[in-house]
Amino acid sequence: MGELTFTYGTMAAGKSTLALQLCWQLRETRSDVALWTFGDRSAEGMVTSRIGIEAHADAIVPGEDLAPHVARLVHQGDTILVIDEAQFASTAQVDQLAEIVDEYGIDVHAFGLSADFLLNVFPGSARLFAIADRAQELPLTSTCWCGEKGRCNARVINGVITREGSQFLTGDVNQGAIHYQVLCRKHYRRGQLGPEDRGQLG
Repeated sequence: MGELTFTYGTMAAGKSTLALQLCWQLRETRSDVALWTFGDRSAEGMVTSRIGIEAHADAIVPGEDLAPHVARLVHQGDTILVIDEAQFASTAQVDQLAEIVDEYGIDVHAFGLSADFLLNVFPGSARLFAIADRAQELPLTSTCWCGEKGRCNARVINGVITREGSQFLTGDVNQGAIHYQVLCRKHYRRGQLGPEDRGQLG
């Protein structure tokens, strides 16, 4: 009997790193492990980590029917599926992941964010919270500049936290005019990106 698990955390908390580590460790002793991604910060077909490790993966388009991908898993005899960026999966795709577990006995390990830059739970993550056999927060978490636990993925445009925009925008942390910064709830609410920043409420 397979199991559907969801491991979640903020940006820069090590989700992709853990997914890659799990995949690498499993592949050391077996050949029935598949790696998928619903969207990576780099080129399609790759899972990359900020610490410099990466691996080729099947790039899954959010919203597409997973049936052809599932057929390939079954044909290849894969019994373990590791997924990165699972928050971008649609509700229907998460239901298909559960079907993979229930009908084929394949273990599915999904990794992703829980909430977006507006602190709204991604639809895919919400579905995973509802139907996964096990959901767990990463033990290693990012911290805010103040030292408190980082819970909020703030989207920063030209040095200012934005409170509007598309939920589906990939990007990296602390790089470029549009980037993300992990903040504690207080400093996210105040819009403070550092100790010298008076914020949007100050």
